[in-house]
Amino acid sequence: MDTKWQPVIGLEIHAQLLTKSKLFSSDSASFFKQENTSIHPVSLGMPGTLPVLNQTALEYAIRTGIAFNCHINKKSVFARKHYFYPDLPKAYQISQYDKPLCEKGSVEFICQGEKHEVRIHRIHVEEDAGRFRHQAEKSLVNFNRAGVPLVEIVSEPDLSSPEAAASMVRMIRNILKYIGVCDGSLEEGSLRCDCNVSVKEVSKDKLGTRTELKNINSFKFIEKAIHYEIKRQINILKTGGVITRETRLYNSIKNQTFPLRSKEESSDYRYFPDPDLLPIVISDSWIQKQKKYIPELPLIKLLRFKKEYHISEEEAALLVEDPDLAKYFENLFCASCGSKLAVNWLINEVLAKLNKNKQHISKASVSPDMLGDLVNKIDQNVVSGKMAKKIFDTMWSHKLNSDQVIQKWNLKQISSEADLTEIIQKIISKFPKQLMAYKSGKLKIFDFFVGQVMRETRGQAEPEKLKQILKKKLD
Repeated sequence: MDTKWQPVIGLEIHAQLLTKSKLFSSDSASFFKQENTSIHPVSLGMPGTLPVLNQTALEYAIRTGIAFNCHINKKSVFARKHYFYPDLPKAYQISQYDKPLCEKGSVEFICQGEKHEVRIHRIHVEEDAGRFRHQAEKSLVNFNRAGVPLVEIVSEPDLSSPEAAASMVRMIRNILKYIGVCDGSLEEGSLRCDCNVSVKEVSKDKLGTRTELKNINSFKFIEKAIHYEIKRQINILKTGGVITRETRLYNSIKNQTFPLRSKEESSDYRYFPDPDLLPIVISDSWIQKQKKYIPELPLIKLLRFKKEYHISEEEAALLVEDPDLAKYFENLFCASCGSKLAVNWLINEVLAKLNKNKQHISKASVSPDMLGDLVNKIDQNVVSGKMAKKIFDTMWSHKLNSDQVIQKWNLKQISSEADLTEIIQKIISKFPKQLMAYKSGKLKIFDFFVGQVMRETRGQAEPEKLKQILKKKLD
């Protein structure tokens, strides 16, 4: 990147709240049903209907504000945001404008080994719009999602790299999952990210004209889209052009951003307080009650995992991605008596199987106690690492513990000196030519004898003890 220019990035993150019903009506907030079956006259803006606020959605929004260190306003107001678009049948969206629920917060995260802090400008509550399904010559609208409660988290323009932007979104998603208010699925649209991007000359204070990259649905695409947009804007400015304030879409196949529409100003939306909804007045006791639902948050847990369990930052970051995964790891570490192998088996075996089938850690066939017991058997030389892999696969597919698998398939490691000596003597007498070659100085044949013993014992010979006895016999 040209060092003359500095990127300036701010984020707007829309997170769907995990309520059973919609923000202002009683119909289901689950929009994965048959198209246009989870709709209500309130969501469609039918004449004579009145919205009624979902209390759980408000509680979740307060918890979100607390988790992001925001000031919770004791009084906030719902406003109508007017615009006409086919996915919004009322021609206005109920949102918040000059009196939001939460303001002046912050979020901390780690990117490329460096700790960052970004200011949160505001968090407000609003209703979602419907969902398009585009076809060759037409677009269809599914209104099941219309009215689903959202929080919009708006950051200050404190970011200066695409990588930091993606790391921040990842941390925000993790925090929302930890406090139990959003499932954080970018693929399904539960979490959607808009990126406001501009560039300015490093030597000047004035910010450049920003564009908005709309609805990016993966961390990788967030980085790629912002990288492209920064490069595009710099090329325009270097040739004397002017950046247009507009909303753009990112095409992941072409790795390019394209204009969608000109960017509206807040005045274009003609905000005014919704006449059908009273102001929200929140007491101190209610805020204190919501604080009880805030657990140990991901960054604090990450730093604790590094210190307490002596694992790398990359390992800790992976393990705290999901609160259930973090809990599984801590239970596993305890069950394995603090074995250093625990994290390797969780990441390389358990997560590999889950990822292959796109399953959550809650679907793991092997519990932390079961895996911890197997790890202990490796540490105690009851089974070898190679045998443990076979045992683990059988445990996973048959939902058995390690003792059951070892007994049923006779997979216990052979560590008796007498048993190993007998087997080794048998193998040596079977290959006299190889024995003579070894004694004549061809020492690499040692590995041949190791392989033959392992084949004879079906891999059940304890490797170190096997090598010790074999060397004595050959020498």
